[in-house]
Amino acid sequence: MKFKSFPAIILLLLLSACGAGGVQTNSTAETTSYIENKGSDTIVNLALAWAEAYQEEHPDVRISVTGGGSGTGIAALINGTVDIANASRQIKTEEIEQARANGIEPHEFIIARDAIAIIVHPDNPVSRLTLQQISDIYSGKITNWAEVGGEDRPIVCLSRETNSGTHVYFLETVLRLGDSKAKTLFSMETLLLPSSEGIINEVRQNPNAIGYDGLGYVPDDLKIIAVAETDGGEYVLPMISTVNDKSYPIARDLYMYTAGEPTGIVKTYLDWILSTEAQKIVAELGFVPILLYNP
Repeated sequence: MKFKSFPAIILLLLLSACGAGGVQTNSTAETTSYIENKGSDTIVNLALAWAEAYQEEHPDVRISVTGGGSGTGIAALINGTVDIANASRQIKTEEIEQARANGIEPHEFIIARDAIAIIVHPDNPVSRLTLQQISDIYSGKITNWAEVGGEDRPIVCLSRETNSGTHVYFLETVLRLGDSKAKTLFSMETLLLPSSEGIINEVRQNPNAIGYDGLGYVPDDLKIIAVAETDGGEYVLPMISTVNDKSYPIARDLYMYTAGEPTGIVKTYLDWILSTEAQKIVAELGFVPILLYNP
């Protein structure tokens, strides 16, 4: 099933009168608890769906959800201005050190898994690529679709901006093919876009474009490329089953981070996120539930 966009009004309602982890008294002298949740744009709509469902069951809790990228969420965690940071990449060693310098010990939760889909315009005849070919395309070694079995057209590469955890993951896993010593970089011609929706819209409009996005964001009117890990290997499409059996090579864990072991309403909320009820929402939005994943 594909992701459904949440109206902006939901986000505005969640943001109204919110403070990081605070408790505020309203006009009827009842107390309402708030959870501040910020970070990954990949996770933001899943987090919104969770917040909406949880608040229906717990009307005394209000959850503020905002995006901005994994780096933004982790920076807020380091600065002590957020209760839960969302990240589509694992926290970096230097970020842990910065947090500890502020007296904060990041605590990690894997809350779902995601496949990164390689997407093109539906009129593009190319339907499969190897990881090496994708790396060569994004690093500028391959610049024409004819070089990978397509038409004689220039390739327009689309990427998320550098603050995005998806950008970091794609750089390390695809461009550098998982080699921590590699120095491969995105081509200078790569267009950096601020959101998943931006990549979707640009691929939809440009028959020469190639982009990457979380599977839950990809609409039915775009073409998903089958990917082979090696030349001569099996070409695999991203889906829950191919992420679980690890046959699709561009898949990752999704994270939430707290400042130390969570307590109180934050712990209760995270316990619910890891429950069967909340993980059903994960599958509904096109991600992979962790309860179905056995590493």
